[in-house]
Amino acid sequence: MNIRTSFPYETTHEDLRIPLSDGTLLYARAWRPLTDEPVPALLEYLPYRLTDWTAPRDFQRHPWYAGHGYASVRVDVRGHGNSEGVPGDEYAVTELADGVEVVNWLAAQPWCDGKVGMFGISWGGFNSLQIAALAPEPLKAIVTVCSTDDRYDNDVHYMGGSVLAVDMHAWAAAMLAFSSRPPDPRHVGEAAWREMWVERLEAVQPLVHTWLAHQTRDRYWRRGSVCEDYGAIKAAVLAVGGWHDPYRDTVLRLVEHLPPDRVRGLIGPWSHQYPDRGLSPGPAIGFLQETLRWWDHWLKGRGALPEPLLRAYVTDSHRPATVYGTLPGRWVGEPALPSPNVTTVTYACQGAPVLVRSPMHTGVDAGRFIPFGNDADLPPDQREEDARSVCFEFPVAEETWVLGRARVGLRVTAQAPRGQVVARVCDIAPDGSSTLVTRGALNLSARQGRDRTVPWTPGTTEEVTFELNAVGHAFPPGHRIRLAVSSAYWPWIWPQPDSAAGFTLDPAGSFLELPVRKREFDRNIRFEEPEQAEPLGVNFPATLDEPRPGRLVVRDVARGTWRLEVDPRYGGTRAYPDGLESTEDALETYTIDETDPLSARTRSDWSIRLHRPEQGWDTTVRTRSEISCDGDHFTTSDEVICTEGGQVLFHRTWEKRIPRTAG
Repeated sequence: MNIRTSFPYETTHEDLRIPLSDGTLLYARAWRPLTDEPVPALLEYLPYRLTDWTAPRDFQRHPWYAGHGYASVRVDVRGHGNSEGVPGDEYAVTELADGVEVVNWLAAQPWCDGKVGMFGISWGGFNSLQIAALAPEPLKAIVTVCSTDDRYDNDVHYMGGSVLAVDMHAWAAAMLAFSSRPPDPRHVGEAAWREMWVERLEAVQPLVHTWLAHQTRDRYWRRGSVCEDYGAIKAAVLAVGGWHDPYRDTVLRLVEHLPPDRVRGLIGPWSHQYPDRGLSPGPAIGFLQETLRWWDHWLKGRGALPEPLLRAYVTDSHRPATVYGTLPGRWVGEPALPSPNVTTVTYACQGAPVLVRSPMHTGVDAGRFIPFGNDADLPPDQREEDARSVCFEFPVAEETWVLGRARVGLRVTAQAPRGQVVARVCDIAPDGSSTLVTRGALNLSARQGRDRTVPWTPGTTEEVTFELNAVGHAFPPGHRIRLAVSSAYWPWIWPQPDSAAGFTLDPAGSFLELPVRKREFDRNIRFEEPEQAEPLGVNFPATLDEPRPGRLVVRDVARGTWRLEVDPRYGGTRAYPDGLESTEDALETYTIDETDPLSARTRSDWSIRLHRPEQGWDTTVRTRSEISCDGDHFTTSDEVICTEGGQVLFHRTWEKRIPRTAG
């Protein structure tokens, strides 16, 4: 990593309050070049607290952009951080309308030339896309990283029409804790912070209530899903993703559906991170330099668009591991999507009909739904998972490159009205090790569309098809391609009440389709070394506590139960230069009986402490969130306890039963 200390422009930064039309003030931090000429503005807009939680990351990139002649502005969404107002749902109408106002406010500042770009990863990438679809006139270009165009079927809530137990719950629980954090008296004032905090706490609601209330792709999910109308996006779009990020399919869809003169796609081997940060897996690239060329073209009229339309990394075959340094591979370029370099190859399944009845704990080796580069995030060797599945194998005679979305077709006979099917593609080495390449799932009641529920007629046979997540991977000769089919995938997929019955799979008429690419790489695709601005200087103090495993699987042999414990490792303990100390601790727990789909339970516990010892300011947020089920309902239980100086300031619990209409 090259730490840049000298730039074309000297810079300054200041904290601002951006007024909205309803009188609400949003908290912002702006880095600007020292110049008398107005410059384009760049906006990153999200709820994750610019004065502490994202501050280390913000200082890597916003000063870097300012040093290259842009006003780079980081804004907290209303009700979060030090912004006024109360928190709402993710990507709510109010949040997006506020974002449009912010874009227009930036364009009107005397230091801005009227042109605005927007960028972000995850939440910030999501609302960059959604605000671009609202088409505010000053917004000329965006860079959206690890985001989605489809809020229902390519987010943390549902997958293939099934409830995503792993992140539907975990992320709702995390946001309950995050939304309950107090504003900082240093930035909003000693007289205002407590009143703002109480107002915020009284408005907080567990987001899982809303998400579970919409179990099919209805109007709630269509709003904000830009795939409903790609033509609404007028700004130029640089879409970026990683093969180990769950949202990478969006990059391919944006490149395919947006006009080729104002879209480019970039997919590397990365996890859910900016590609310059050097987190697992690599290789990292000079991403800031890459985006600077994008901004220069669209906001300053300099330089040409990067070619080709899509740049993607095809990884070499590699042994299974939960963390990698740099994955070997090569960059390829596609002039269009669908690509003229890709041919669909069909692999027919063989054999007699077979019962697929996976134990309920199938999926404990799935890895993290959203990997962040931690040491236990990625899926380990899949041999145990394969043993809990029905597998078909196809020998690899010559090196086979795959680029895009695989598809499976399965001839299924089910004896129950509800169930799910999960398909995984694995790379099997001569020694038998099994590396997960891609996967997908289908709620059988969603087989006729994600917007409806069609129960299966017991005893009948149907052919179902569904796509797997996109991937770039090279299978070497002598290896085998394994298609593994299971009827369970906990805790990714919440099991249907009838999941224990499984289904019968007839190989006759069942198949795997792979998008096989020409074995040609592009020698002209090159990236500079990663570069960032000087770090903020946050310290991460060591503690006396023994580090907790990132992922721990516990089996009770006598009872037949399985427990998965996950430490998400978001923030840890941080000491900031301004005297703030922040400590986070979180633990997610997923339990299930290997024979009983109704035994599924999730729990998430959070503890967050924010304090300044020299100021005497000391606050804590503690939350507990749980989901259980029976055949007809989900039951959610949530609790928030907030203290100031050791005294309870706020305590609230929620209990809710939500009908299982599709999940």
